Amino acid sequence: MLVGMLLPMGLAATAWAGSGPAGHAPIGVMGDHTHKKGEVMLSYRYMRMGMEGMRDNDDRISRSDVLADPNFAITPKSMDMEMHMLGAMYAPIDRLTLMVMIPYVKLQMDHRVANGTTFTTSSEGLGDVSVSAMIDLWEKGHHKVHGTLGISFPTGSITKQDKLPVPAPPPPAGQTRRLPYPMQLGTGTYDFLPALTYNGHQDVWSWGSQISAEIRMNENHADYRVGDEYALTAWGAREWAKWVSTSLRVEWSQIVNHRGGDDAIAGPVPTTDPGRRAAMRLDLLAGVNFIVPSTPLEGIRIAIEAGLPIYERVDGPALETDWLMTLGLQYAF
Repeated sequence: MLVGMLLPMGLAATAWAGSGPAGHAPIGVMGDHTHKKGEVMLSYRYMRMGMEGMRDNDDRISRSDVLADPNFAITPKSMDMEMHMLGAMYAPIDRLTLMVMIPYVKLQMDHRVANGTTFTTSSEGLGDVSVSAMIDLWEKGHHKVHGTLGISFPTGSITKQDKLPVPAPPPPAGQTRRLPYPMQLGTGTYDFLPALTYNGHQDVWSWGSQISAEIRMNENHADYRVGDEYALTAWGAREWAKWVSTSLRVEWSQIVNHRGGDDAIAGPVPTTDPGRRAAMRLDLLAGVNFIVPSTPLEGIRIAIEAGLPIYERVDGPALETDWLMTLGLQYAF
C-alpha cells in the first residue's frame, strides 16, 4: 500500500545513478541511489568497528571506576564487531528499485573481573535480513530525492550463549550463559526501515544527505523490544579522475534504551542492563571510491570509508566506539 501511494509522487522519468566514481555515496551509506529499469547491482561490504575504553554519559571513566560500583563485579574491556553484508538491487520499472541485504555478524568482547582475571566471549551467525523498496520522488536538473520503505526480519539470533572460561567467576567457571544484549545477532522483531535520501552533483562535485530510522514493530519472544535507532548523515565528494573520487561525511546517530528485558540475560556486568543501551554519536568519516575504467571489468566499483567519533554520549557505564570502517565491492549490469 505504501509503495502504491508513493509511486505516483515520483516526478523523475528515469532513475538516476551516476556512472562516475562519485556517482554513488560513500560506501558506508546504504540505499543511497536507485537504478533504471532492468538494471541489477550486486554488492559486498565488510564492516568493522572497534570499541575500547569506558564512558558514562559524556565522561570517560576507567575500568577500576566500574568495578568500584558494588553492582558490578565484571567490566567489558573491548569489543570487536565484524559484519559481512551481501546485497542485491534490481529495478523492475523506472522509479522503483528493490533491494535485499543479508548480513553475517561476528562479535567478540573481552572482560575483566574484579579479582584481576580476564576472559573473552564471542558469537557469530546470520543477522537480520532486510528487504526494501526505493521510490524516486523528485528530480530536477542536478538534484534528486528518493524515499525508502523497508522491513527487516528476525533472522538473527537473540539467544546466543557462551561459556565463561576458567577462572572467571561469577557465575561458576565453565557455565554456559546467555550472552548480554550487545553480543546478540539480531533484534528478534520485525523492524520498519524508512529513509529519505537527497543527491546532487555539479561537474566534478557531488553531495547528498540521508535521514533514516530503524523502528521496532513488536516485542520479541524474550519479552523485550530493542531500542529504536535514528540517523542523519551528509556527505560531499570530488572526482579527481574518471576512475577515482574522495569523500568526507558526517553522521549523527541515536539509539534509545530497550523496553523490557530478557530474564535469561543477567549478571554483574553493565552489558546485561537493558536500561544502559541508549547512545548518541557524531562520526566523521573519509572515503575513496574507485571505478574500473573501460575494460572487461567495467561496472565494478571498489570503495573504502573509515572514521571515528568526534562526540559520543552513552547511558553507561558502557564501551565507547574508537573507530569504524567499511570496505565494499559493487558490480552493476
